[in-house]
Amino acid sequence: MRIGMGYDVHKLIKDRPLIIGGVRIPHDLGLLGHSDADVLLHAIMDSILGAAALGDIGKHFPDNCDKYKDISSIVLLKHTADLIAEKGYHIVNIDSTIIAQKPKMAPYIDLMRENISSTLNISKDDINIKATTEEGLGFTGKELGISAQSICLLSK
Repeated sequence: MRIGMGYDVHKLIKDRPLIIGGVRIPHDLGLLGHSDADVLLHAIMDSILGAAALGDIGKHFPDNCDKYKDISSIVLLKHTADLIAEKGYHIVNIDSTIIAQKPKMAPYIDLMRENISSTLNISKDDINIKATTEEGLGFTGKELGISAQSICLLSK
């Protein structure tokens, strides 16, 4: 058994879609990034890669590579699953937290879990996603960005 943790943060800006957990969420701001900037999936991928001692998403999907420009993070998540499968690992469970003042994430969490479950080919029951605000404090509380944290347990 191996455990890994992941963290990601992206700045909120105008004229970008807000995509979290593979779900397009209606909001007047979106996340800035080279790919679709899906902060939750990026944290999950880092937790998976970390548990397998395979580095991080920057190593596998560099932000200076045109191949990953505006790519869906669902595609990157699938590639991450393939990388750990090659090493003989499978995911036991994932627990993640989205930190955002707005918008409310609760209406979208079940769909996020479904997207992750089908992409990783694991049970939805093995994926937990929580969301919290920072009660107006810090960069997330001031709606300057959104962050996510994740932890993943792998087994061989």
